[in-house]
Amino acid sequence: MKKALLLATMIVTILSAGTIDEKMQRGKEIFNQTCSGCHGKDGKGVMQGGFNVQPRNLTKSILTEEQIFLVAKKGAYHWGAVTTGMPAWEGVYDDTSLKAAAHYIYHTFAKESSQKAQAYPYDSSKLSKKALKRGKKIFFRNCAYCHGKEGKGNGVATYNPEKSIFPYDLTKLLLSEKQIFLFAKYGGKHWGSQRDDMPGWGVKYDDETLMGVARYVEEHLKTGR
Repeated sequence: MKKALLLATMIVTILSAGTIDEKMQRGKEIFNQTCSGCHGKDGKGVMQGGFNVQPRNLTKSILTEEQIFLVAKKGAYHWGAVTTGMPAWEGVYDDTSLKAAAHYIYHTFAKESSQKAQAYPYDSSKLSKKALKRGKKIFFRNCAYCHGKEGKGNGVATYNPEKSIFPYDLTKLLLSEKQIFLFAKYGGKHWGSQRDDMPGWGVKYDDETLMGVARYVEEHLKTGR
């Protein structure tokens, strides 16, 4: 009986490993055929002429595997980008294929950076009313200049043609509250952007203040999709 159980366990393990290998292989094929032209074979991004926003460095990604799949499926514009450089691939590949691509991207490029983000200690549940009020105040003082008072990416800074910045529409964000906090703390370039238009505010504000900002964006600007 024990031998039969052990044999069955081994068979399941072997079959599971085979399935995972097939998923990685399919994901690699799609990445090389479709994604590497912009993101590079090493995932670090290839500078593209004519792009307003350059392809992200995937080795610095904050995204989970599921979020990578959703961006690949719907495109970055659906999730708040104001440019269409990262298109939606749902009309080309089915969900199984896109999940394979996301699996490959996550485990080949993004896993280390993403796991560091996930491991960062974060708990905004005990924020005081004062901290929440301050978070809103800081948003209007600093963030609204680029993202707009309603968070739609149309702040005053976008009216200057010489600066050419492209802030995200925060009402469409895919990011979690914690990820918003980490973007605010460390800045966009830290998480894979090729430019530093989105600065790291951790040099000016403490974690509690930035948690207040993230909570404000999460609860008052994001519409949920």
